[in-house]
Amino acid sequence: MDTPDDDLEFDFFEDEPATTEAPSHSRVRLPRRGGRGTGIRRPTAPPRGITPLVRLLGLLAILIAALVVFGLLIQSCTSPSKEETYRDYMAKVGAVAQSSNQNGNELATELTTPGVKVADIENKLSGLAQQERQALAVAQRIDPPGRLRQLHQNMIQALQLRVNGIVGLAAAFRATAGSKSSGDAAQLVDPAQRLLASDIVWSDLFQAPANAEMKQQGVTDVAAPKSEFVANRDLITERSMALVLQRLRGASTGGTPTGLHGTNIVSTKAEPGGQVLSETQENTVTATADLQFVVTIADSGDSQEVGIKVTLTIQKPGGAIVKTKTLAVINPGQEKSVTFANLGQVPFAQKTNVKVDVAAVPGEHTTTNNRATYPVIFSLG
Repeated sequence: MDTPDDDLEFDFFEDEPATTEAPSHSRVRLPRRGGRGTGIRRPTAPPRGITPLVRLLGLLAILIAALVVFGLLIQSCTSPSKEETYRDYMAKVGAVAQSSNQNGNELATELTTPGVKVADIENKLSGLAQQERQALAVAQRIDPPGRLRQLHQNMIQALQLRVNGIVGLAAAFRATAGSKSSGDAAQLVDPAQRLLASDIVWSDLFQAPANAEMKQQGVTDVAAPKSEFVANRDLITERSMALVLQRLRGASTGGTPTGLHGTNIVSTKAEPGGQVLSETQENTVTATADLQFVVTIADSGDSQEVGIKVTLTIQKPGGAIVKTKTLAVINPGQEKSVTFANLGQVPFAQKTNVKVDVAAVPGEHTTTNNRATYPVIFSLG
């Protein structure tokens, strides 16, 4: 007998035990674009197109600019250092040059001192030789910048020539002290020429090329010092040396100067403009800021004259303007000029006198031509 359908359905639902759902795997939900998500972002893809190249070029440009700025900073730091190196070196050389120049001036003064004797010259030269050796030793201890090392050696050679010249002069004066030969002067010329050569070596082989080298290095505020040992070139010719010996020998004997001695005034000019003053007519002189008077003197004798004092006087109320210069040496028949500048306040628009007096030299008998008086009116122009 068939079971009714209603009973089967009832028994099935009634007797089957309750079941639980099988655990399911959890799933991660990805955030939607443009919506709210969980905060987890999908990895970005590598940039595409020319954007990376542009960024790379930008970084390179920044790097290059930084290197340029860094280079400029280095240059700005090193330039003053280079200039300071050259300045320090030239300051040391300048001290040597000044010392050597002073030695040359002292030699010229000794040779042109009235009444000096051969023994005095020898003693002076011995002292000057020692001083010049000291200047040479100082120069040898100076450490020059690398690019000036060879030029520095040229400067040392110039100083060595001066030492040799002074020592040679001392030996020549000593050898000719007891002689009266007219040919003795030739023995003095060779060492004297070494002194002149030293000036040329210093100028042409040190000073000029050193200045050129510093200019090339961009150092424009430093200059190589000048150095001239021979203060008066008239003293180093053979004729002049013969006259020096003649004068020294006369002083050594202690006798009265022989021969013809004397000087005379050739002319007096007002500068600028070259106006020659007249002693017989009134002179109108424009008193500019750089007014100066140039007095030309001649050696009218047959002997060398030295240490000649020349005095210019401008008369004015309240005290005259007086200037004195010394003419170191003048040879027979020679003309030399003495310049008087920095005259101060001259009297304007009134008659005054400008006087020139040349001191008499030993053995001079006629002195009327050693004095001149010029009537002058100073104007403002």
